[in-house]
Amino acid sequence: MLESLYLNLGQHDALSEEEKALLARAMSLERYVAAGEDIVTEGTRPIYSTLIVDGLAARYKVLEDGGRQFTSLQVAGDFVDLHAFLLKTMDHGIVALSPCHVLGAEHSKLKTITEQAPHLTRLLWLDTLVDGAIHREWIVAMGRRSKISHLAHLICELFVRLQVVKKTQEMSFHLPLSQAELADVLGLSVVHMNRVIGTLRRMNVINWTGHMITVLDWERLVVIAEFDPTYLSMTREPR
Repeated sequence: MLESLYLNLGQHDALSEEEKALLARAMSLERYVAAGEDIVTEGTRPIYSTLIVDGLAARYKVLEDGGRQFTSLQVAGDFVDLHAFLLKTMDHGIVALSPCHVLGAEHSKLKTITEQAPHLTRLLWLDTLVDGAIHREWIVAMGRRSKISHLAHLICELFVRLQVVKKTQEMSFHLPLSQAELADVLGLSVVHMNRVIGTLRRMNVINWTGHMITVLDWERLVVIAEFDPTYLSMTREPR
């Protein structure tokens, strides 16, 4: 069940069998979360950090008027709240956007890892740093990119991240989001969201049928998105 995590961390540096065993021993709670339910709720103090084994989730904040903004999407192999190990109280929620299979790593066991396995600790630290880098890219996209470029960037990011954990099929991937949820990602109305999707279709860079996205012209999509994957830190090197 931890193969996606091993692939995710292993894209940055090699994981030893001992390090894989340490991660496996840290996992003690298995849950299945229905779409629309919180995996972690804002204001709570988790005693374990949650790993997505399968499914799609999102970090989110809710405004006083009920408006909701997603601040990142989390895929298989992602710890959704590894930072809660040190921050303690969650300042945002994490909602399942599809049925999610998750595992929990006890904070007491994560503490043991930090004390006994410095290389693995650095890889887990890097995982949180990549989360921060993704947030920065999302801020830039929200504030400065055109909505067409913003959506193209999101598609590029998701394709690359899902490809790492072997959740793509050639140039296609499954995105189980409603258009309302996708509008919450881009900060748009549903009507405007439909127009943006339609524009990328007419540009013949993607095919979007139901919840399946197929990239038809990767090079052109990258140009439209101004996508540079450096922020995902995907170069495998000693850490």
